[in-house]
Amino acid sequence: MWYGLSSIAARFISYLLTPYLTFKLTEAAYGEQAIVYSFIPFLNVIVTHGMETAYFRFGSKENEEKIYHTSSISMIMVTTILVSCLLIGAAPIANLLQINLHPEYIKLIAWVVALDALTTIPFARLRLEGKPKKYAFIKVGGILINIAATYALISLLPEYAKTHKESFIASLNKEGFEVGYILIANILQNVFVLLLLQKEIRALRLNIDFKLWSQMMLYALPLILVGFGGMINETMDRIMLGWWANGGSPEANKELVGIYSACYKLAILITISIQAFRMGAEPFFFKQAQSENAQKTYARVMKFFVITLCIMFLGVVLYLDIWKLFIRKPSMYVGLRVVPILLIANMFLGVYYNLSIWYKLSNKTMAGAWITLLGAVITIAINFLLIPRFGYMASAWATFFCYGTMMVVSYKWGQKVYYVPYATKKLIAYFVIALLLYGINLCILWISNNTAFNYLFATILLVGFIAFVARIEKKELNLIFNKKI
Repeated sequence: MWYGLSSIAARFISYLLTPYLTFKLTEAAYGEQAIVYSFIPFLNVIVTHGMETAYFRFGSKENEEKIYHTSSISMIMVTTILVSCLLIGAAPIANLLQINLHPEYIKLIAWVVALDALTTIPFARLRLEGKPKKYAFIKVGGILINIAATYALISLLPEYAKTHKESFIASLNKEGFEVGYILIANILQNVFVLLLLQKEIRALRLNIDFKLWSQMMLYALPLILVGFGGMINETMDRIMLGWWANGGSPEANKELVGIYSACYKLAILITISIQAFRMGAEPFFFKQAQSENAQKTYARVMKFFVITLCIMFLGVVLYLDIWKLFIRKPSMYVGLRVVPILLIANMFLGVYYNLSIWYKLSNKTMAGAWITLLGAVITIAINFLLIPRFGYMASAWATFFCYGTMMVVSYKWGQKVYYVPYATKKLIAYFVIALLLYGINLCILWISNNTAFNYLFATILLVGFIAFVARIEKKELNLIFNKKI
């Protein structure tokens, strides 16, 4: 619960920047920061190169100290090489990302990635050792530092510079450098986190066991492909929109990226749930693997996870007129039609993450690589073919078909290798009912212009769904609340 709640809190607090940034930044500048933060996850895949998951996989069985040192040193070496390449090749990389006016952003990205890499294994150690309160404090504290620094640099610094033009601080103010300030705030956050992880970092010894490292790499290498494929599926659409959208100019394309990215943020509840699940579930699944009822436990987790996703889906789509206020620029509301598609797509992704435990437990991580690469092919193909004609709608549907395909393939393949008794028919029924309720609500919105009645009807639908599920799952819910499960 601590890992889940801390991840939810940290993610939600960071999302609070969205109203602020959509208000302060132009559509093009918001699109530029979306492109920058779509590039960073690819770099994170390189610097982590599967070591975090390998640390959990090997750390639960063997000498944790040796594994901690080996995985950390491996990440430090890779990070050093990557940062050097970014610093040397800043200009051509900036041209590739269509932010050629700001090659300094690439240098800032390098430091964001480097500092973030140093915290990865120490954070993993906190999770493996069961120190959720410290983990939660550091995660949430870092996000608060980020928000404070962002506000100070984008809002307070320009105001101060106006009245103190000759001061050193005023010289730090640069017009049109908002994305750079966001990156600097990210760097300050990572420095704060590093200071709070001193104990774990000081425990690191420059001692690598090459035999152990080779075993960990053999396990982790397919996860690098999984990571790259995953990033293509999760963030590459923003970069591809910048390349292929028919906006008329690079600046217009960035505006389309900004609109799409802002509306994508409205999938907040689904993405937060997935993030919380990933933080808490991976160590939990590995520890449960040796128990007699492991498969039944996984099936139970899946059921209540899907129910939660369905409730959150309805919570967003039934009240989309309220959620859209999260975006402070009404000119961006034109992109709201992508929200239901992206919500469903991210539901598929959440189910896929739940299913993916089969190839991690059975040491068939290459299977995960193939599934994710299949999704990446679908993502690139649909975006390449349809973005010039349909813009960000093509990106939304690409995400939908990508994650839907990955979910189905993983389920079919996984059940043959590592059978889990999922309540498949019941889960499909819950999902279909949620979609039907959404369809009914759309019909009411089409007929009625009475806002109060529309919200009341939406609430009746949501409460009705929760009551229906509670009735169906009454027996199991009673067991859970009576602590018999």
